[in-house]
Amino acid sequence: MFLKFLRKKAKNSCDGGLLQEKQSHGIDPDMYYCLSCGSEYRLEISICPICRIALVSGTEKLAELARKQECRAGRSMELTPGVELVGIRKGPLLEMKYLQKILEQGYIPGLISGDESGCGKGCCGPEMYLKIRKDDVDQALDILAKEFVRSTALDDHDLCNASAVFDPTAAETVCPACGCNFSPSLGACPGCGLCFE
Repeated sequence: MFLKFLRKKAKNSCDGGLLQEKQSHGIDPDMYYCLSCGSEYRLEISICPICRIALVSGTEKLAELARKQECRAGRSMELTPGVELVGIRKGPLLEMKYLQKILEQGYIPGLISGDESGCGKGCCGPEMYLKIRKDDVDQALDILAKEFVRSTALDDHDLCNASAVFDPTAAETVCPACGCNFSPSLGACPGCGLCFE
C-alpha cells in the first residue's frame, strides 16, 4: 500500500509538471482573458462583463506576453547622460519613490530630482519631480493610470451608470450610484439610499 501511494504521488507530480508548463504565467491557453482587468473566462464567454471589451484566447495572451518580454529584454534600465528627460509627476519624496517603483516594474527607469523652492518658511520639504525618458511617456502614463484605478479601488466599481441624471419629472429614473430604477417621487434610491432631495 505504501508503494502504491508513492507511485500515485510520483505520477501526479509528473502531471503537475506538464500542467505547469501548459499554464505558464498562470495563463491557460484553453481559456479566454480580458486584457483590461486580467480576468479569466470559459470559452462560451466572448465579452468581459466587467470591462465590456472583447476577450482574447490564452494563446493570444501568451504571445503578447512573449512579445513584451522581448521588448523589455532589449530595453535599458539605465538613464544615460545624453537622454532627454521629461517630468511627469511632482510631489513629496515618498510618493515619487512609490511611483518610480511602479514604473520600474513596467521596465521604465525614472529619476527623482528636487525643487529648491519649497514653501520658503523651512517647514515643508521641497517638491520632487519624477522624470523619465521622453520616449517612455505614453507607456508610463498608461501604467500610472492603471495604478491609480487599482489603488483607489475604482476597478471594483461598476461606473456604467455614473452619467445618469436624476430627473424628478420622469416616470422612472436611474440611480447614478447603483443603477437601480425607481420612481423619482420617492426622493431617495431604494437600492443604495442615495438621497435626491
